[in-house]
Amino acid sequence: MRLSNRNKASVYNFMHSLLLMLVVFGIAAFLLNEYRFQAVGKESYVLLILPILLLVVFHLNGRQIFEYDSDGEALNFKNRNIIPFMDKALHDEFPKYKLIRYEMVSVFFIKRLYVTISSKNSGSTILKYEISYLSQKEVNDLKISLNKVVKANEEKND
Repeated sequence: MRLSNRNKASVYNFMHSLLLMLVVFGIAAFLLNEYRFQAVGKESYVLLILPILLLVVFHLNGRQIFEYDSDGEALNFKNRNIIPFMDKALHDEFPKYKLIRYEMVSVFFIKRLYVTISSKNSGSTILKYEISYLSQKEVNDLKISLNKVVKANEEKND
């Protein structure tokens, strides 16, 4: 099964650009209000805080683009940011038989996928992927696919 939200990259780029413009305009409006017009009192800090808070939330959600491929004998995970220099892109590929378990954690608006794989050196390794920008249908499809792999691995080991 293949899962990707790469086609939404233009939407995420637009949202990021819009948030950056809001921050710049908010700073300009704040400075104009403070030093020139004094039209708004202490409420002018909202012009700074709100756009910056929205931009921070956008980046705290993590990497926007998530790709998953379970076709063949290997699992392939890719997780990257729309802005290449912001974060290092994650790319992991390993055989299906190494998958031990997975866990999806959701806190407020942040969703993470923790994948535990068997490793020669340390016994097991946990890989973390950010899936906040996946739709609920995509998350459900991912769960179904990973459940199939985990179940097949459990049957082989028994």
